[in-house]
Amino acid sequence: MSMIVNRRDLDFVLYETLGLDKILESDRYADYDRESLDAIMDLCQTIAEDQFLPCAAKLDANEPKFVDGKVETISELKEAIAAYQEAGLCASAYDSDVGGMQLPWMMDQALNGMFVCANNPAHIYLFLTQGVANMLNACGSDELKRKYLPDLVDGNWFGTMCLSEPQAGSSLADIRTKADLNADGSYSISGTKMWISGGEQDITENIIHMVLAKIPGSPPGVKGISLFLVPKNRVNDDGSIGDFNNIALAGLNHKMGCRGATNCLLNFGESGDSIGYLVGEPNQGLANMFHMMNEARISVGMSAVMTGLGGYLYSLDYARNRPQGRPLVNRNPEDPQIMISEHADIKRMLMTQKAFIEGAQTLIYYCAELIDTKKLSDDKDQHQRIDLLLDLLTPICKSWPSEYCLEANKLAIQVLGGYGYTREYPVERLYRDNRLNHIHEGTWGIQGLDILGRKVRMHGGAAVSILRQEIQGTIDSASSHSELVSFCEQLGSSLLLVEETIDAVGKADDPSLALANATIFLDAMGHLVIAWMWLKQAVAALEGKQKGNTADDAFYEGKVSAMKFFFNYELPKIKPNLELVAQLDSTCYDLTAEQFLGV
Repeated sequence: MSMIVNRRDLDFVLYETLGLDKILESDRYADYDRESLDAIMDLCQTIAEDQFLPCAAKLDANEPKFVDGKVETISELKEAIAAYQEAGLCASAYDSDVGGMQLPWMMDQALNGMFVCANNPAHIYLFLTQGVANMLNACGSDELKRKYLPDLVDGNWFGTMCLSEPQAGSSLADIRTKADLNADGSYSISGTKMWISGGEQDITENIIHMVLAKIPGSPPGVKGISLFLVPKNRVNDDGSIGDFNNIALAGLNHKMGCRGATNCLLNFGESGDSIGYLVGEPNQGLANMFHMMNEARISVGMSAVMTGLGGYLYSLDYARNRPQGRPLVNRNPEDPQIMISEHADIKRMLMTQKAFIEGAQTLIYYCAELIDTKKLSDDKDQHQRIDLLLDLLTPICKSWPSEYCLEANKLAIQVLGGYGYTREYPVERLYRDNRLNHIHEGTWGIQGLDILGRKVRMHGGAAVSILRQEIQGTIDSASSHSELVSFCEQLGSSLLLVEETIDAVGKADDPSLALANATIFLDAMGHLVIAWMWLKQAVAALEGKQKGNTADDAFYEGKVSAMKFFFNYELPKIKPNLELVAQLDSTCYDLTAEQFLGV
């Protein structure tokens, strides 16, 4: 049993529930078929299990060190990433015209998910570089792409995103980093950036920072933010490494999880010019940064799913092999103990993990399928439809797994009992690592404001209408199975309740009060969408069982049971939450700071 992937479940989601096989029929992906993708997955699983997983605990215990202004990491981290690089996997996320493998994005998420599950801190360096390269390819000039993109795609250089500052975390309108124009068209960057993952490391000879800064005289707030490429070491015209670019490592942040990935405080221009180059147009920094935000937020959701999966697989294996106690109807101490997987509450905790993780995983791959489908079409109307649906689903993709797959990690610890709290077992480390996904690419609260304040209303509610059509299509398909009819009715009623809540909030006179419970709405909306994903899986499972392969009966029955569990135990929770949102409850909104302590 693998501790980093369930290949049977992955095949079920990609090929039976969703449509990766149809994606592969296109000219764009003509170089691949299921057999070749399986071979790539086999290679990735081997590298992840042999190189990434064995050093995960050591990397956690021996986090990067700040020595003489530089970072030192353990040799096993370098060896694991070198194996990934040597296999050519750094190119998995890119199109062939920039030297990439041109894999379907569904498959890129699948193969990288194994490395996340095996050792998320090590994979963070690779994930960030992918985002930087994609942003440069989309927004950068031909000269910048010629000079910097090949080494990013090949993994010779890594990248970072420098957004936050000590005084301005999520409030980017308040950043102070400055970019002064030089005579040669470059810019001198000065300022401090905080919480920069991968901001310094000793793995690659160069680091390419994407930095948000303001050009003097630009409009105030977010309208005056520009995006700059700022290399750690300057790059000569022939592509060789030049002088140090005066980016000083001021310190390392010591986090509760993902300890193996550096997180830095960086000073730009402190001891000399830090030369940067404008990416895109002036004052378009946020637009350029958000160009890749959908894919980045989906990837963060996948990180939460896979870190949750690691805990689930380990706790399931433990529960199947840990004898303790006897059935409640038999207290004879002379009889053999049963495995704890036979106890009802352990079953509940394992099923909760399964329902959260496999439901969220299907949503991630569904959104990846939308991205792949868009790449295959020239139909502008279809593009607009997909974009609207993705815009609505992306906040859920990022935040629901970050909340509930973290809950799954908590339950994995509980399954192990006292052992789960010790560092001798991986489940406590996986919990700590997963906690970071709550913050990456926008917090739970920010995503709530986004979805209720903007996404459900954009274009006159067009995105919600498209979501209704898609959910109704699944309901229509599921209704042909008699055992799913009641669940179809429940999902339809839940969807109607969400729409009624959106309508009630839209009539509020006070916009701040209308959004006061936006996070509660996001939670409920997420439950609705995950229930939809489970109904999709139940249809695929019943159809798979009808094909008569009895070897898969237990697998398919487990899928249907997980769907029933989510509908019976989780989906009903959205009703009181949505009622609270619709009523514009002001309990929290009316609080004053003094009321928390009385002073």
